[in-house]
Amino acid sequence: MGPDLNQLRAELRQEHKDILAYWQRYAPDPEHGGFYGRVNYQNQPDPKADKGIVLNARILWTFSAALRHTHHEEYQPVADKAFQYIQQHFVDPQYGGVYWSVDATGQPKYPLKHLYGQAFALYGLSEYANATHSAPALALAKEQFGHMVKYAYDRDGDPAKQGGFVEALARDWSPATDYIISKYDNQESKTMNTHLHILEAFTCLYRVWPDKSVADQIRGMLRMFQEHIIDPTTYRMNLFMDNDWNIRRTAISYGHDIEASWLLPEAADVLAAKNPGDKALQKTVRALGVKMARAAVDGFDPTDGGMNYELEPNGHLNRERSWWVLAEAMVGFMNAYQLTHEQAFLDKSVSSWEFIKKYLLDLKKGEWFSGVTADHKVLGNEKISMWKCPYHNSRSCLEMLERLEHLR
Repeated sequence: MGPDLNQLRAELRQEHKDILAYWQRYAPDPEHGGFYGRVNYQNQPDPKADKGIVLNARILWTFSAALRHTHHEEYQPVADKAFQYIQQHFVDPQYGGVYWSVDATGQPKYPLKHLYGQAFALYGLSEYANATHSAPALALAKEQFGHMVKYAYDRDGDPAKQGGFVEALARDWSPATDYIISKYDNQESKTMNTHLHILEAFTCLYRVWPDKSVADQIRGMLRMFQEHIIDPTTYRMNLFMDNDWNIRRTAISYGHDIEASWLLPEAADVLAAKNPGDKALQKTVRALGVKMARAAVDGFDPTDGGMNYELEPNGHLNRERSWWVLAEAMVGFMNAYQLTHEQAFLDKSVSSWEFIKKYLLDLKKGEWFSGVTADHKVLGNEKISMWKCPYHNSRSCLEMLERLEHLR
């Protein structure tokens, strides 16, 4: 007997409401505006914590997406608040783009133009423009896209190897030596993680602004993944590369692999919906996504339904079960099931949700724990932080609900 999909729908719909309710209650900063940069497991804010663009842009995306999908007007004030705060405090009025972080009062703290942060700003702005039809938001999204392509797209060097985006630039878009995700001293100037979220942002922008320049960038990004980021024999992603895509450092990141297994086909689907000439690309990328999901199965632990975090280069298996990895596993395996109709993929998707319910939901104080150990002991002490945001878990609920509707 298969899983009860009606019950699954009901649980995910309620969980989505619960996640949003938590952020509506505990995230807003009534003293300095915007949202707290840190809230602990006891739901106590740190009023002095810095505020990051990743957190704020993900809040913007989360409530904009909730508004667009549910049409519940209660979500718009939070989306509006996030948009206004980014406009007023993160957008660089002199050079364009967004700062990586501001202090608790909203003053620039770390003005590095990290492309990971630029991507999430574009992602949030695009979704907000889609949900609210805000002309200023769309204009800012177009401007953001323009800056990213103008200053960070790699047009130098060997034409056969160029392409993709450099990892970080200084405030004025000049070369930077300060990287956050990768290591400058090891020449890790292009990373899988940043490129994955740039692709995600461009796809979101294309939904609301289907301009040829955006379509060309999406095609180029998909080519970069196929030619340089995804290993053609293992279907796992290389994590850190230099300017010419030579591998500098890598590991097996199960969470990113299963996340990319559905984000890449999504990008190809969005392209093909507006461009019949991209149907062949869509078919190719869908097949690639299934192969990536099959490879990611190695990280799935059938004993508890959890997903291991990472296989490190030295062979050590990091068995931490992270909140975001389980959220992405739920969607990635469901996407693979939709493409193959293989029951094993559906079972793994449902098992991921069962694991989340059993070990990651904080049933007493709300939201999700950041992770648990292999023997299910709670890790961390942050419900809200620079990286602990409402985007992975709320998005997984929305994605699952939409996909489950297609299974009716």
